[in-house]
Amino acid sequence: MELNLAGRTALVCGSTQGIGQACAKQLAEMGAHIVLLARNENALKQEKEELDRINKLNNNYLVADFNDYKEVEQVVKRFVADLNPIHILVNNNGGPPAGLITEANPEAFQSAFTQHLLCNHVLAQSVLEGMIKTDYGRIINIISTSVKQPLPGLGVSNTIRAAVANWSKTLANEVGKYGITVNNVLPGATLTGRLSQIINNKAAKFNKTTQSVEEEMLQEIPLKRFAKPEEIANAVAFLASPAAAYISGINIPVDGGRTASL
Repeated sequence: MELNLAGRTALVCGSTQGIGQACAKQLAEMGAHIVLLARNENALKQEKEELDRINKLNNNYLVADFNDYKEVEQVVKRFVADLNPIHILVNNNGGPPAGLITEANPEAFQSAFTQHLLCNHVLAQSVLEGMIKTDYGRIINIISTSVKQPLPGLGVSNTIRAAVANWSKTLANEVGKYGITVNNVLPGATLTGRLSQIINNKAAKFNKTTQSVEEEMLQEIPLKRFAKPEEIANAVAFLASPAAAYISGINIPVDGGRTASL
């Protein structure tokens, strides 16, 4: 099975922590040249140095804030204009704040729509030409299992994630003729800063201990544990590889069996 990514370039978003960071490292271990994209330049520099040690390449980083999709677009277009085609795009960004949908204000939806759907869209548009010319394209979106089963207390996230999933399926249908695949990875509860934030918020809201909230969440997972970021990255890495050339337009839950539907 061909998993080698030598000679390929992967643009990984939100890649200085959590799932994004794990994806960047996994793809680097498979030989890909990595372009990191996030807003914290100091963290980007540190991550680049680590990746340089892993794949023995001179990796790159780009600085942009996902609250401004035009800035994201300009930064990436400037990079690819210098004859730097992107073969693999990993769309990943921190999820919207938790909260009931009945309490969400319109600005929360606008912000999430910009950070997730609009940024994903301009990023895909920016790299498609290079994928077509080099005859290799993989677009992988890190979303959420909420696209299959809305999660309690994540009203804005449930809404925006569903929009991204349908955008992704539409894109897959349109670019399939070029051999470009587009897929979504749906993480379950994963050991990241966002999970800690969700647990702390639930504990405060319902006057519970964080340990009791964790235990309740684990009871919903057949494997009885939270995912490691590396386990989400493994799914992303496979989809990015030549071995996944005939897999496109699908949602892949990586959630320990938590999602109730197939």
